[in-house]
Amino acid sequence: MSKATETSPDESAESETKKSRELTGIARYFALAVAVIAGVYHVYTAGFGTPGAFINRPLHLAFVATLAFLLFPGRAKDTEGVPWYDWLLMVVSIPSILYISYAIRFGTLADRSGSPLTRDLVFGAITILIVLEITRRATGRALPIIASSFLLYAYYGRSMPQPIIHRGYTIERIISHTYLTTEGIFGIPLGVSATFVVVFIILGAFLEVTGIGDWFIDLAYGATGRTTGGPAKTSVMASGFLASLNGSAVANTATTGAFTIPLMKRTGFKSRYSAAVESAASSGGQIMPPVMGAGAFIMSSWTGISYVTIIAAATIPALLYFLSIGAAVHFRAKKEGLEGMASEDLPDPWHLLKTGFHFLIPLVFLVIMLVQGNSAMKAAFYAILLTIVVAIPRARAEEFGRALTNGDGATIRRLGHNALEMAVAALERGMRMTITVAAACATAGLVVGMVTLTGLGLKFSTLITSLSGGSLIIALFLTMLTSIILGMGLPTTAAYVVLAALGAPALVDMGVELIAAHLFIFYFGIISAITPPIMLAVFTASGIAESDPWKTGFTALNLAAAGFLVPYMFVYGPQLLLIGSTTQIAIGAITAIVGVLALSAGTQGFLYMPASYLERAALVIGAAVLIAPGLLTDVVGFAIIAAVFLKQYAVNEPPETTTPAGAD
Repeated sequence: MSKATETSPDESAESETKKSRELTGIARYFALAVAVIAGVYHVYTAGFGTPGAFINRPLHLAFVATLAFLLFPGRAKDTEGVPWYDWLLMVVSIPSILYISYAIRFGTLADRSGSPLTRDLVFGAITILIVLEITRRATGRALPIIASSFLLYAYYGRSMPQPIIHRGYTIERIISHTYLTTEGIFGIPLGVSATFVVVFIILGAFLEVTGIGDWFIDLAYGATGRTTGGPAKTSVMASGFLASLNGSAVANTATTGAFTIPLMKRTGFKSRYSAAVESAASSGGQIMPPVMGAGAFIMSSWTGISYVTIIAAATIPALLYFLSIGAAVHFRAKKEGLEGMASEDLPDPWHLLKTGFHFLIPLVFLVIMLVQGNSAMKAAFYAILLTIVVAIPRARAEEFGRALTNGDGATIRRLGHNALEMAVAALERGMRMTITVAAACATAGLVVGMVTLTGLGLKFSTLITSLSGGSLIIALFLTMLTSIILGMGLPTTAAYVVLAALGAPALVDMGVELIAAHLFIFYFGIISAITPPIMLAVFTASGIAESDPWKTGFTALNLAAAGFLVPYMFVYGPQLLLIGSTTQIAIGAITAIVGVLALSAGTQGFLYMPASYLERAALVIGAAVLIAPGLLTDVVGFAIIAAVFLKQYAVNEPPETTTPAGAD
């Protein structure tokens, strides 16, 4: 297996915090027990059905809050042991969060709607503070500050300037709206986290703990390692796949980057370029179907568009993004004369497929179930079971069979104990990784609640329309800036929810397809992870590569330049989202492929040979022209790009390349 496992599960799961807490003794066993119980609960409900929203969502949040106070320190110095006040916060949080379940199931809350009691408001206020605190610990200050700003906006509405002024709401109304309804904390974001997201994160944890994730990395390494810039292409493939499952650009950068970044550096790539490739690929993994870092599930719940339709629509844009990064890597490697690894230093991909093809079964089965219209939770449930089965080595399965036949109790207990340890490790890792997403979703619910309460979404849409003067391209640019700014420092799911409430409605009002509007903001919310100044994925990668984070960030932006082009292309050409006839889709895809390849060549300064500044400018302009739909713009764009290629081809003097790394 690859060396990707050098970054431990604990490290990668907690990589989005400044420091993780080392638990020992009773605290360690208690946290393990809570994580396993929570994991078993969520896997069970995925397979056999979930209880009502006000049972499942509070219970999910209670599990997460308990683990957050145990595992994430409130202060930088509290990294060893759990201080008494964190135990107190944990004890206070559980009844406060679960009170809503009691009040609805056994109390009279439903009968006194609109007339909350004092205890309703007290428990609600405590829960709001708890959610903000666990989010601060798990994700940093950015999201709690944003949520607090929206809460203050709801209260001080009368003091706001035009056009965002409103009548203002009392503290009682704000608490009631965010705690006692499904418009706030227990709204759609947390609901998706408590159902789809958590079970897919647990699936990803099982893939990692069983070694199947490492097998995929080795397969990508063997398939691309010998090509030009091979190790960097390995990073693109492996990071794109794994980030789609774990839902975190930062955690994925820490996990796969521990293997791919040193490898890229050994084969001649500069430190900052190696870190940039890893961070750009890990960020883009969250737009890669079928999981899309849980974004597809939230988008489906938010828009009412079926999950299958969303992942189908996202396929071509995702492939274009990774094609652009792969092409950028290829052009840069050609420009600098960097070749791939020697064959003897690489795993044999055909041997890996021959001996490990069964590792594909869970994911293939998952996709088949989803395409057939089955519940995503049910599909993930069976994929987890299949992962456990296919991960059992043949020799161990045969040993277990012989032990059953011979009545060898000691061997049966030993093998059973090993399997149980693996399952416990996967469940614990899965719930650790869920903390960040779930806390962010709960806090994003606060933001959404204030948007719906105050009508800010409509006001923001009106503002975008007014500032753009009715021009779609200006509205798209303003929405892009808003998406990047609001997305900085936020987990993908939280960033999307905030932007879906604010940015998407304006685009829809201007005639953009609903799915295109939501994918547009989703794209740029993701790209914020590599956009200075708050670029969490870049900070993680630069730490591994020992590179300057600012230079790394701008290099990552250069690599992912097509990521800024593709969303505009599918807004103006919805054929890229599989909207239209087969011919229209094919023409749109070909145009987009040429555009992103030209843009990658232009940003990297190489096409058939090193490009002059004039040639680079022409390639970028040609790619930009292809954004606009229509035969004329397509012809002009193709002509500009073809002129550069033919000019270089006529010279026919490609640079000499170096000897493959690792070869004699």
